[in-house]
Amino acid sequence: MATKVYMEALSPTMEEGRLVKWLKDEGSTVTSGETLAEVETDKAIMELVARGDGVLRKRLIEEGATTEVGTLIGVIAAADEDITSLVESGGAPAAASEGPAPAAVTGAPPPSSEAKAPAGDARDPGTAPDIAGTRRAGTGSAPQIAPAAPATGRTRSSPLARRLAAERGLDLGAIGGSGPGGRIVKRDVEGAPGVSTGTAAGAPMRPAVQGEDYRDVPLTQIRKTIARRLAESIGPIPTFYLTAEFDLERAAEMRAAMAALGDAYKVSFNDIILKAVATALTEHPECNAHWLGDQIRYFNRVHLGMAVAVDDGLITPVVFDADRKGLRDIARETRDLAARARDRRLKPEEYTGSTFSVSNLGMFGIDHFTAIINPPEAGILAIGGIEPRPVASEGSVMVRRRLRVTMSCDHRVIDGATGARFLQTLRQLLEVPLLLAY
Repeated sequence: MATKVYMEALSPTMEEGRLVKWLKDEGSTVTSGETLAEVETDKAIMELVARGDGVLRKRLIEEGATTEVGTLIGVIAAADEDITSLVESGGAPAAASEGPAPAAVTGAPPPSSEAKAPAGDARDPGTAPDIAGTRRAGTGSAPQIAPAAPATGRTRSSPLARRLAAERGLDLGAIGGSGPGGRIVKRDVEGAPGVSTGTAAGAPMRPAVQGEDYRDVPLTQIRKTIARRLAESIGPIPTFYLTAEFDLERAAEMRAAMAALGDAYKVSFNDIILKAVATALTEHPECNAHWLGDQIRYFNRVHLGMAVAVDDGLITPVVFDADRKGLRDIARETRDLAARARDRRLKPEEYTGSTFSVSNLGMFGIDHFTAIINPPEAGILAIGGIEPRPVASEGSVMVRRRLRVTMSCDHRVIDGATGARFLQTLRQLLEVPLLLAY
């Protein structure tokens, strides 16, 4: 019996996907669970696996094409089985553009196991990122790209590196790999001679052509999601902002003392801030909350979203139970999450389920900014740079390392005094970092 290959929902917020590369040719034998293709979701590049055994008889969309979740994109069947009726009906979504998610539609496949939230995840269907009633995006199409260079036993590369190399017309065999075991990763492709690293709207930019007035660059899946999520946040949410400046001189001394103990004890200022935010949220659960429309959910666990800039936009991996982890544990986890986020290799359960978020632009020399709330969360903290500033103290002026933070608050959940008390506690923890050990 033939098995239909659908564009599956490989992430909780995925509405359409771009087929980056077919890993099986028509006529190839496939077994259930074997990877058929690489798909760009709204957050990462994921593997689409076969749901049955047989031969890949037909591929219904080309590499580079974008289509809705639930669309039939291929057929697996016996070599002699008649699939004419399936092929003729292919290329259309398995369900109307509104209604239940494609995975719930009769005949549509179950979602990938990677899309399931981990045990104890804070988010359930009632608090999923998609707002109830939001219309699903219509089927779009992206320009065709050249097929990625075929993988061989000698050329190991990440899916993102293969995609970038194909888009830029580069031979992977001529690029040295800096990843584990000599694997070619994104930074190797970007650093290849003659390649521009500029981007626009999340897509690699080709060199300007003389005489052109402008260039139109198609949106990537992650940029489409960012645009939709921002529209859901900045308009409907009544947001107010609280800005405070903290003294980080003692935190800097603690960080230096830890580094002196060896590499195993090195932590960043961001790690210290994340630990302090998580600890403060345990004392102010009214800020560790989600707005659910007809109720407010207050969480007893702290799952911190950590905004990470990637070429295509922004992704927010989650440090689960951050308040229960030590500084070294947070440091190891944040480094790993950030590296895999930039390589687009995070699993869906690693970037969903946050109860509060932190965005840090201090490393870019930004002194102060405001961040946009990620609904249904009730707040987000924007972290600026740590700079030496003259400070008046006990009748004299001295230079101290200072940090400016701004908290964006959903006024439906957090009142001004509530947010101010949270920042007071955060100030105590950062200015007397020894408290983070208790």
